[in-house]
Parts: sequence; C-alpha cells; structure tokens
Amino acid sequence: MLNRYPLWKYLLILLVLVVGLIYALPNLFPEDPAVQISSDRGEFTLDERRLDRLEDSLDEAGIATQAIERQPQSVLIRLRHADDQIRARDLLGDSLGEDYVVALNQAESTPAWLESLAASPMTLGLDLRGGVHFLLEVDMEAAITQRLESDASAMRNLLRDERLRYRNTELGERSISMDFMNAEDRDQARQLIAPEYPDFDYSNVEKTRGAGLEMTLTDTAVNEIQDYAVNQNLTTLRNRVNELGVSEPLVQRQGPNRIVVELPGVQDTAAAKRIIGATANLEFRLEARPDTPESETETFPFRDNEARTATLMRDVIITGDRVSNANRSFDENGRPQVNISLDGTGGTLMNRATRTNIGRNMAVLFIEHNSRERTVMKDGEPTTVRTQDTERGIISLATIQSALGNSFRITGLESPTEAADLALLLRSGSLAAPMYFAQERTIGPSLGAKNVERGILSVQVGLLLVVLFMLVRYRVFGVFANLALGFNLTLLVAVMSMLGATLTLPGIAGIVLTLGMAVDANVLIFERIREELRNGLSVQQAIHAGYERAFSSIVDANITTLLVALILFSIGTGPVKGFAVTLSLGILTSLFTALMVTRAMVNLCYGGKPVKKLWI
Repeated sequence: MLNRYPLWKYLLILLVLVVGLIYALPNLFPEDPAVQISSDRGEFTLDERRLDRLEDSLDEAGIATQAIERQPQSVLIRLRHADDQIRARDLLGDSLGEDYVVALNQAESTPAWLESLAASPMTLGLDLRGGVHFLLEVDMEAAITQRLESDASAMRNLLRDERLRYRNTELGERSISMDFMNAEDRDQARQLIAPEYPDFDYSNVEKTRGAGLEMTLTDTAVNEIQDYAVNQNLTTLRNRVNELGVSEPLVQRQGPNRIVVELPGVQDTAAAKRIIGATANLEFRLEARPDTPESETETFPFRDNEARTATLMRDVIITGDRVSNANRSFDENGRPQVNISLDGTGGTLMNRATRTNIGRNMAVLFIEHNSRERTVMKDGEPTTVRTQDTERGIISLATIQSALGNSFRITGLESPTEAADLALLLRSGSLAAPMYFAQERTIGPSLGAKNVERGILSVQVGLLLVVLFMLVRYRVFGVFANLALGFNLTLLVAVMSMLGATLTLPGIAGIVLTLGMAVDANVLIFERIREELRNGLSVQQAIHAGYERAFSSIVDANITTLLVALILFSIGTGPVKGFAVTLSLGILTSLFTALMVTRAMVNLCYGGKPVKKLWI
C-alpha cells in the first residue's frame, strides 16, 4: 500500500529522536561562572579553616557563591553571577598571595542522571568559552649552542676511541676549538672528524705550544639547525597539548622563530604554563673519577639540596630525546618514580656505557631553561627586560649494579605531581631549543558570553524566517517541514555533543547555513508533489512520486556539499574546521529528517486514507 511505513521504521525514527533529545539536553544547562584556585608550584594544599575565611571574605564583599568543590589539585568556587567573577578573582588573589593562582573558569552543571548516561554539553571554542593564548619565542642561539655541545661530546668520544690525545675543547658562538700536542695529532684528528661532520668549515690554528683546530658551522648548517629547532618544538608542543586533552587547540608557527598556542577552555594558567612552557630535559652522565682532568668534568648541585654537589663527566651518555615512553609510578617505599623506556639507539648507548662501568655512579641531570622579566628605567621610561638562565640540578645519583638496557627507572623526585609532569614531558618529547613566553593572554569566559548570545540569536532569527516561509508557502506540509527542522537541530546538537566536537563562531555559522539548506530537500519534494497533482495523479500517487523522484536530486546535491565540507576539514585549520564539522554533520541530519521524518509524518496523516485534497 502506498505511503505506509512498516512498524520498525516508525520505531527506529522514534528511537533516534529520543536518543537525540537526551544527548542534546545537557546544552540546556548553562555552565556556572566560577573561579578556580590552584597552586603555582604543582602541589596543592589549602586547609578548611583558610577556605572558610575565603568564603567569608566573598560574602562580606557581596559576592554570592553557589558551592565550593574540592578537586585533586584545586578548589572550584561556583558563583551565582558572572559579573562577580573578576571581583572574586582579584579578592581571592590578594588574600592568597603569589603561591596560588586564581583563574576564571566555567563549571559544568549537567544533572547527575544525564552524566550517568555519558551525556555532556558541546565543547566551546576559544572565541566562545575563553582560554589562554601564548606566544612563545624559540631561542635560536641556544639551539646552536646545544648542537655544538652535542657535536663536541661526540668528537671527544671519537678521538678517545682512536687514542688521539687532545688538551682542551672550547665553544664559540658558532665554532668548536680543540688543542693538540703537535701538528701531526691535529692533522690526524682533522682527517678523522671532517668526514663525520661535514657541516663545519675546518681551519688550522698555529699556537706557540702545540697546534689547534677550529671548526665553524656553515651558514647553511646554521639555518638548518634553527629551522629544525622550531619544527621540532612545534611537534613537541602538539604532543604536550594532546597529553593535556584540550579540545580543538591551535598550535602553529608564526614567523621564523615564534609559535602560537591557544588552549580553549583552559583558565588555569599555572598548569598550562607548567606543561606548555616547560623546557626541561634530562641528561644521563657518569660521575667523574678522582683522577679525571678538570677540563672533562662539571660540578652540579642536587635539586633537593643545593648544598650537596657532585662532579660529573662532561660527556653525555644519552639525553631525554632518546626516551620512547615514560610513566609515573611508586617504588616499594611509596615514593614517586618515573619508569623510562628508551628507543633502540638509546638502549644501545645506555648498555654500552653501563656494562663497562658497573660499580660506578651514574647521575640523572635535570636541565630547565627559564625566562624572567624585570622592569628597568631606560631614557626615563619603564622598559621590560627579559633575561634567560639555565638551571641544572641532579635528580638522582645511583650506583650501576648491572648493565642497563632499554628500561629502567628514575627515583629521587619530590612529589607525585613532579613525577607526573616529568613523565609527560619525556613522553611528549624534549624541546630542540629553549622557548620563552613573548606574550601571554588569558581570555575570560565573560568575553565569550556576548559571542554565544549573538550566535544563538542568529540561529533563532534564521530558524524563525525559515519557519514562516514554510508555513506560508506549504501550509500543512510546512508544519511537517518545520517539525522536522526542529528535530534536525536537536539531532545536530546531540551528535556534536556525543562526538565531543568543538563549537566555534564559524561553527554557529555552519548551523545557520544547515538550517537554511535543510528545507531545500523538503522544497524539492513538495514542489514535485504539486507538479504531480497538476499532471492528474491522485493524492496518494502524487505523495509517493514526490518523495521517490526527488530522492536522487536531493542526495546528489547534498553529497557534493558534503565533499566540499570534507575538503575544508582536511586542509583547513581552526575556524575553518569548526565550520566544516557542523556543515558535514548538518547535511547528514538534514537528509535523515527531510527524507524519513517528514515522510513518516505524512504517512501517519495521509497514508492509506482517502484524501481528495492536499493543503500544500
């Protein structure tokens, strides 16, 4: 019989609509304005008495709170009014001092029964929810210095393996200088080193005592090192951001030596800077023997006790870039540790160094590059001057009991948080060169509130105009199309929420476009029904022909648009991707509602019934 659906199709449509409604519901519960208190040092401690005093201070200032929630490494204070966020942040920041970070935040208010079904609202992008914006600058000079240090260490190992004696090694801005006992030793060293290191220009240096060899990096090599440093840091930052679990982050290169990082929804700047801006790395070195020449050793303090020091060999066994995996755990005494797994080359180098030095101490050296800003008066005006310094400290100094391979552990860490951060940094990869914060900006959630309101208003206006047009043009069938349009919007929001897609301003534009395009299919169907009625077909035959004959045109038109959206998603970045996601999902939900939902409603009203006239 024409225009009748089997029962299973009606049940399928009903099931899809119910599931869509449930997973779209969390978006009707707006996030609560909140302030988050966390520690600037990673470990968080805030006793109940002090927390009560902070709550009393907020009450005295006329700032109404909804709830105070303790989290593993922070405290979240929910506020009743968004206008109080900045006042609350400033008040709490003054009360707590510099040891704590008070940041604006948004706290989810999804009911527990929806959370039990894994239903959550859509993630909002930086332009809607706020977040942090960092502009980091790569230290090009440090990149060259690190390359020179690495090459100098490898050259010394090469000379020792060939039993060629050298007296001193010095590093310049772009050069390595080595002294030898005589010209014959220098010439042999040059013949040995030059083929292995073609990125240097070599020149002999005459000295009153002995002979010298100077190796200078070529301009091409310098450019390659600097370009590699930026690209490697870019990759490492992306890995770190992925470890943080931030939705739709932006990490991209800007100019020759800068990288932009934008983290939507992140308001805890201390945690973000601790991970994103950390330039930590590890070096594994042997402890120097008492008879080792001073030119081949360096002395470093311990991180947990600067009064205690140890003298280490200049030569590095491996660095953190040989780490393939790292995880935090606890030893048999409950102290934090990091389990390390090395790649093939790192495991080979570690085994070679330790199997011939059993009973000797090996140190894990923690290296961190810091940038500090201070204001000085220059020409009568305050000027910000940035200085860089590198801190090196020994994490652990342990005796080699047996030859090590690809897996071992690092102990001597101060806290579980430090162990977790170190594991994350090693797991995501080390930086090829230090980076410094050239610009830091926090975008509060209140700035995105107006964007959300305007975006919702644009959707409402677009929806209203489409609804009015369909009602005036197609009457009863216009009602069917409008109901399907509402279902379409519900399904689109539900699918985006279920997939964890991020909604941005361009994404809202994609939703508005989807609403306009969604009725195109119904227009084609309804106009075809009108045409079939004019050609003399009965009502039931006209309805059936309208849906069947318009089907191929609708699918063809939407597939071409879907292909364009997929191309935009594959080659676009940031806002373009947000637009492509909503457009792609909107096309799929539009096909479902236009072809199945409206057909189901028409069948329920007219299917199998004697109808003489259609209000279309």
